[in-house]
Amino acid sequence: MQASTTVLIPFDNSYARELTGLYVAWQPAQVAAPRLLFFNDELAEELGLDAQALRGEEGASIFAGNTVPQGAQPIAQAYAGHQFGGFSPQLGDGRALLLGEIIDRQGHRRDLAFKGSGRTPFSRGGDGRAAVGPMLREVLIGEAMHALGIPTTRALAVAGTGESVVREEMLPGAVLTRVASSHLRVGTFQFFAARGEIDKLRQLAEYAIARHDPDLTGAPGRYLALLRRVAQRQARLIAQWMNVGFIHGVMNTDNMTISGETIDYGPCAFLEAYDPQAVFSSIDSQGRYAYGNQPGIAQWNLARLAEALLPLIVEDASEAAADRAVAEATAVIQAFPDLYQAALLRGQRAKLGLADTAAANDATDAALARDWLALLQAQQVDFTLGWRRLADAAGGDEAPLQALFAQPQALHEWLILWRQRCAEEGAVAPPARAEHMRRASPWIIPRNQRVEEALQAASREGDMAPFERLLAALRDPWQELPANAAFAEPAPAAVTACYRTFCGT
Repeated sequence: MQASTTVLIPFDNSYARELTGLYVAWQPAQVAAPRLLFFNDELAEELGLDAQALRGEEGASIFAGNTVPQGAQPIAQAYAGHQFGGFSPQLGDGRALLLGEIIDRQGHRRDLAFKGSGRTPFSRGGDGRAAVGPMLREVLIGEAMHALGIPTTRALAVAGTGESVVREEMLPGAVLTRVASSHLRVGTFQFFAARGEIDKLRQLAEYAIARHDPDLTGAPGRYLALLRRVAQRQARLIAQWMNVGFIHGVMNTDNMTISGETIDYGPCAFLEAYDPQAVFSSIDSQGRYAYGNQPGIAQWNLARLAEALLPLIVEDASEAAADRAVAEATAVIQAFPDLYQAALLRGQRAKLGLADTAAANDATDAALARDWLALLQAQQVDFTLGWRRLADAAGGDEAPLQALFAQPQALHEWLILWRQRCAEEGAVAPPARAEHMRRASPWIIPRNQRVEEALQAASREGDMAPFERLLAALRDPWQELPANAAFAEPAPAAVTACYRTFCGT
């Protein structure tokens, strides 16, 4: 394993330094022919890295795992998790490594981690590798989510390995470099809690507080407050998912972050025709992680975090203290639906062109949004374009919206109620309302068929041009540019009906 001396990355590895017992020191596997397929210049600038140096041969060697930068401390993180409801006491990074941490230009600590860098002690029989297609999917979806303003991990680089991986067929291999606020997960807490290692659980909780909620450091009741903060972050995140039609596809507890960032873009997809029961993941045969189930699953995952934190929340060994801790943690979990609904409604109001957030209007506005979604579902209207064309209607042009509905009479009745509600907010110029709505409802999302086309071209033909064109469009989701029109079109219903996504393992 070579060590880089010319490319400087200022690592400061607090996880490895402070959380002994939660990882195994490990090295990425060597690969045959490193080649940089993607590099994120904007993110490199944000991180304070030398993009020009990293775009060269040494950068390719670093991002493929052949060269470990000076100061890096590669480790495979340990965690547990509930996967589709079943608990595994030890999962961990089976094909990933935390390379290290850096402090970005804003003073924020960020993880740099590999995915697809070879076997680790947590591989459980897997090959530890990744294919080009799934790694480029992480780029496309992560950058789209970032452009949409949704908290997310992001891809810094994807390097081809010059080797093949075996899945259903032979595929070209790749390594992803992922940037995250941290890789702390609900499952990270479950790891120590399941073993009854309370001192290490406390050490982990203190680390998480210092990293994500430093104002709680040393505060009384801080472990309960940590649970509450995570619940708040997740309520906002899931509401944002729902308001753009995003389906994560595998919301296991090891895929829910403490930071509130979206992580692991495996069998994810976006809605086309609105359907709360939509499932595209090939491994979700029971629909556990269907689009409409995501808020409830988030609450379920948070309950598992509460269980893991409970030994810390209990203030002393008395029965009364234990009962009080259970009651307090339960109250946080029970409050989640209200937190989520409030966050969802904030987003829906923006999409409906409503600026008034008075609590007195909550029930009316929530009902208006529910009726709109029911209308989309009944007439199988595309979720993204339905919202976008509603903005056109706000600006005075109803024709594009009406064209999406097979039975426009039901739409007409809803529009009357919506316009009455808009009028209650006073004289807002139609163009201004329409522009406000367009800033809340994107024109372009990662349309599933377009993602697959780009990934197929890159993986099977080595043609990165479709990927690069789609990525450019996804990074500018709000403007209706003629050159990007094809990326805004829904797939034919027959294509969506049989569409399936895969986790890439």
